[in-house]
Amino acid sequence: MARFARIRRVFFFEEPVFDAPGEPRLHVERVEDGLHVCVPHLPPHASGAGVLAAQRALLDELADAHALRPEVLWFYTPMALELADGLHARRVVYDCMDELSAFAGAPPRLRELERALFERAHIVFTGGHSLYESKRRHHPRVHALPSSVEPEHYLRARVPQDDPPDQASIPHPRAGYFGVIDERLDLSLIEQLADARPDLQLVFLGPIVKVDPNALPRRPNLHWLGMKKYEELPSYLAGWDVALMPFALNEATRFISPTKTLEYLAAGLPVVSTAIRDVVRPYGERGLVHVADASTFAHAVDEARATDRARHRAAADAFVARTSWDSTWNRMRELIEALDDVRERNAPQVSIGEDAARCSTT
Repeated sequence: MARFARIRRVFFFEEPVFDAPGEPRLHVERVEDGLHVCVPHLPPHASGAGVLAAQRALLDELADAHALRPEVLWFYTPMALELADGLHARRVVYDCMDELSAFAGAPPRLRELERALFERAHIVFTGGHSLYESKRRHHPRVHALPSSVEPEHYLRARVPQDDPPDQASIPHPRAGYFGVIDERLDLSLIEQLADARPDLQLVFLGPIVKVDPNALPRRPNLHWLGMKKYEELPSYLAGWDVALMPFALNEATRFISPTKTLEYLAAGLPVVSTAIRDVVRPYGERGLVHVADASTFAHAVDEARATDRARHRAAADAFVARTSWDSTWNRMRELIEALDDVRERNAPQVSIGEDAARCSTT
């Protein structure tokens, strides 16, 4: 969205925070030129239809205050369709990054709203090839555009540096993971790895979501260090010997395309993953990631630790060099601009303004 904001204003409407002591309010922060992050603050007791009504009112106020005439409506989730029902734009984009209906606690109406969003959208992007295969039958213009990476950010992990305080006391060798800790992780596999390699220290960074913290396995060599800022990640990765993606193979992971694969590779780390389809192809097939199941995962970590680091980094760098967020955005922009020639979709046509509104629950 920072790249989008170079050509028009962007208003990124976030999920609500339930901490308003009085009336609902919208906090709008201009995080950089053209890019505004809008966070609704609602009363703690708000629920059900009241939450939607309050967000709609705040969105209307935002549109009035900033004289919004959206050129593009950009949806990350079908659940935002009800929120933005009163907004119209020349172009409607559905940026499908996950099969959200497969996640634990998914709203019952999500599938119904996704069908409605397919009807309204002019174009659909998917965050991976598995999602593309799943969604392409639902819309005439679906494009697979996997996430990219900021290599210069993760290259900092290759520079010798001091460990962060909460990692400094953890001995080597270390294998680490960063990301959301939820039902997509195979906790049983993590426990097995900790038991099979008691000398290997397992470091996990990230928020615990939809999982009881008490259900996380506890071992002397397991370290749950919590949420870290994006800016802090390279300093943690610099102290790891191997990067992990111990995902469960279930409905929630059937269509995932982990962005962290490229981020781990850009950091110069050998990577071990379970057999996620969008990891096996292309990363596993090219020898960039060690792919294993529960019975061979510990052995795969041993192999990764023994990897010729210089040779692996050279191969990883060559692959990472083929992608960038600039190239991903440029392709998206080309496809969106080409919609000017498309007339058969039935989304409302309005006057073209200077804005793009992005509705998201992430």
